[in-house]
Amino acid sequence: MMESSAVNDAVQLLDAHPDYRIIRRIQSRTAFAGNEARHLLRGVVVDTETTGINADKDAIIELGMVLFEYDEKTGQAYRVLATFDQLEDPGFPIPAESTAVHGITDEMVEGRRIDDEEVARFLEGVELVVAHNAKFDRVFLEKRLPIFESLPWGCSLSQVDWNGEGIGSAKLDYIAYQYGFFYEAHRAEEDCFALLEILQQKLPRSGMRVLQSLLEALPQKSYQIYATGSPFETKDILKARSYRWDAEKKSWHITVMGDEALKAEVAWLKSSVYNEKKARVEIEVHNCLTRFSNRSGNRAAREI
Repeated sequence: MMESSAVNDAVQLLDAHPDYRIIRRIQSRTAFAGNEARHLLRGVVVDTETTGINADKDAIIELGMVLFEYDEKTGQAYRVLATFDQLEDPGFPIPAESTAVHGITDEMVEGRRIDDEEVARFLEGVELVVAHNAKFDRVFLEKRLPIFESLPWGCSLSQVDWNGEGIGSAKLDYIAYQYGFFYEAHRAEEDCFALLEILQQKLPRSGMRVLQSLLEALPQKSYQIYATGSPFETKDILKARSYRWDAEKKSWHITVMGDEALKAEVAWLKSSVYNEKKARVEIEVHNCLTRFSNRSGNRAAREI
């Protein structure tokens, strides 16, 4: 007791000093608030560990999930309802460079397999799946567990304006440090609890809860714009604007969120790439059921 009291006194002393910050370990909470008889939805935070980053040839070796209740208007989380963490043998040796990241070895996964039926039961009634970098996790999960195709997905990496909120990096461990937390990164369940804790923090400038900000972005459509037939000499200006080259479609493309962003991007293309001449672009529309997956959305050509 004396030691605990001394530690608390030291922490309070450092907290009060302008030259020091206290970084606390994230604790796995079972609740964030009382129920208050509200109508609550079920969400799940997911994280995967894999043999590599190429979903065509690599495989999931660990799936972690944390199931929780939340208020869709405020983003407030309430109870943590359940957790899930299972390993899976990929059927081939785990590369040493992957083990160096997450610490999972061939011996740990030997003979193990994620239980598809248990995953399905865990996801019953879920209204939202959240991942930090959903573009990575969703592609791997839909390949291995197609049940994830039918669920709405949100991404705390790309659908929260971290830079606009004054947080200079969107890496999860960096964001945790900014909120005064740390955790043992790169094991699936620990990453899930860390993300859930961050989803409950207030953004520095808007004052919104992080999950609330993500929920507001969820219904927006996203638009993948293909600058078809763009002049070769505009490739550098397209790259500078974060367009990416699709070798299969032989076109530069970018993804924007919301109708206003679509309108602004098309106007930019017409003036800066097509020099106000008539042109045709292709636009692929996604919503939260297809966004971040490898599945195609509705695609159509548009004259500009």
